[in-house]
Amino acid sequence: ISWLYGVQNTQRPTFPSDISREDMIRLSMYFDLAPEMPRVNWSEAFWHLPVEDMMRHVNGPEGIFADSAPVATGGRMIQRTPDDPAWYKGGLYHDDEPFGVPSLWFMSWYDVSIGPNLALFNHVTHKAEDPEQTIVGERNVGDARLDYNGLVYSWFDYWLKSEANGITDTLPKVRYYTMGSNEWQTSATWPPEGADLVTYYLDSDGNANTLRGDGRLTTVQPSSRDNADNFTYDPMNPVRSHGGNVCCTGGAIRAGSFDQQEMEERSDILVYTSEPLQEGIEVSGTIEITLYVSSDARDTDFTVKLVDVYPDGKAYNLDETIQRARYREGYDKQVFMEEGSVYRLEVSPMSTSNYFATGHRIRIEVSSSNFPRFTRNLNTGGNNYDETEGVVARNTVHHSREYPSQIRLPVVKR
Repeated sequence: ISWLYGVQNTQRPTFPSDISREDMIRLSMYFDLAPEMPRVNWSEAFWHLPVEDMMRHVNGPEGIFADSAPVATGGRMIQRTPDDPAWYKGGLYHDDEPFGVPSLWFMSWYDVSIGPNLALFNHVTHKAEDPEQTIVGERNVGDARLDYNGLVYSWFDYWLKSEANGITDTLPKVRYYTMGSNEWQTSATWPPEGADLVTYYLDSDGNANTLRGDGRLTTVQPSSRDNADNFTYDPMNPVRSHGGNVCCTGGAIRAGSFDQQEMEERSDILVYTSEPLQEGIEVSGTIEITLYVSSDARDTDFTVKLVDVYPDGKAYNLDETIQRARYREGYDKQVFMEEGSVYRLEVSPMSTSNYFATGHRIRIEVSSSNFPRFTRNLNTGGNNYDETEGVVARNTVHHSREYPSQIRLPVVKR
């Protein structure tokens, strides 16, 4: 009651909505915009009965404490029972209310509400919808919190202020977060100790196009027969960027991990998927890619995307890369393609740390565009940057014993 007396002051001066800042400053010299209520001797006032008249007894504004609104609409707060529905109309938390926002509690012993706050903390922690989670795009990667500010400040305090805070003794060489298992890990190296490259080969019966094709990702090297996969890349209708490792695109691309299934319906995306994993594996480190490709264009691009496929079919992108064919022999020279020739393409590597759980599948997407994250190759063999028209390229990914297109994953033994 005494708290309400001080905060539910309804007597405040009002001013025109278009009042200038200068006028407001001048008026503040004449009006207290947050006036203090007259002092009350609460040691005596608390004795007043009936309690519902206490605010009136001290000449305070009755407000919500004992206003004249009907009880049925949530009026006269002093008359409410603990289970009165009116309590919920004001935003007071209750057991059935969803709670899904980041929250920080500060509590102090001997505060009036320490018990209810601790009870609420426990309630939210155990019953809220993912109270501690990190959502990257659409993928929930668990509780990835870390005292980032404390780490940075301690580092600079040590080196710039000579504070003996022990940061160089306690800080591991590498600390990384593994998605999927949703845990922080440490290592003395990157890739982590114990990471061995495991080769997965691209294979199919010649129809790896789209999610519904027959593309396979397997640890068994393909047969001698080259069941190559073909697709058409039209730079005027490129594959759109859907999530990924992006920055500063002005809202053109949403960064993060998103379900790629809709994108994988395109016929210009080759999809290679492993069988469901019989046991989970951790992939942490640098991912190497070798493709054997051909094209009827003088120059084109090849893109690769690593995807974690959940048992329900959701396909979350982990990392992606691209390689321009004309630079396959180094960025210091341009060597164009000739129709009918097959070229070995060492694609720029990817990096991640992800735990593919039991029942998940590993997927590789191969295409020739990821726009607008990467500039479109217009397939002309020209400069691209000064051209306005492109040509359609008919591109091929080969996979056989002679052309072992593959991806090498750094698998960490657990």
